[in-house]
Amino acid sequence: MPHTILHKANSRGHANHGWLDSYHSFSFAGYYNPERIHFGALRVLNDDTVAAGKGFGKHPHDNMEIISIPLEGDLQHEDSMGNIAIIKNGDIQVMSAGTGITHSEFNKNKDAPVKFLQIWVFPNKKNVTPRYSQITLNLKDRHNKLQQILSPDPNDAGVWIYQDAWFHLGKFDKDFSTSYALKKKGNGVYAFILSGDITIAGQALNKRDGLGIWDTDTIQIKADSDSELLLMEVPMLF
Repeated sequence: MPHTILHKANSRGHANHGWLDSYHSFSFAGYYNPERIHFGALRVLNDDTVAAGKGFGKHPHDNMEIISIPLEGDLQHEDSMGNIAIIKNGDIQVMSAGTGITHSEFNKNKDAPVKFLQIWVFPNKKNVTPRYSQITLNLKDRHNKLQQILSPDPNDAGVWIYQDAWFHLGKFDKDFSTSYALKKKGNGVYAFILSGDITIAGQALNKRDGLGIWDTDTIQIKADSDSELLLMEVPMLF
């Protein structure tokens, strides 16, 4: 029998620093909920809005897989590996922090905010050499289908990380139905609704709701309105 955990959008942690408006699906910084530390290997899911001309100064990370998914606007990235890049909607960015990196993220736009998801996944290898990668996806490849954006395999679609995890994005028309078959036994799926209304495994979900599902091989998905979805399959043994 599948197990589920529901995180309604309005139950998330929230911190508004003026320049940064951030919602936390899991404990982060000043938000601590002992029942919401992580979902398997998924440690952080932050829904961030950065004000025009503002950003995160240089800060360190280590031994974490860090994925950024821009939703609106342009985000400039700089890091201690010498990378300088702009990421925008349609791009996926990944860093393996490994033995340690520093990086900054800045909204160079003077008249519009940047909205992006910041996701952390526990790695299955520690102290790897830090690395950076970004790709641009074809947005048409997620219309009424699940577009793979991340996997453990450098030769597979999307970016890759040091973990047996698979991420997919979908943009669905109302009444579209599909199913998702888990890639690895023992994994679970955390679904995050980017927009619209979707029923997953019989649970009605709305914008920015999260639903974790495990002890199942497949999940059923039905779009109750025009909608967008992020599916994150991760190992549960954490």
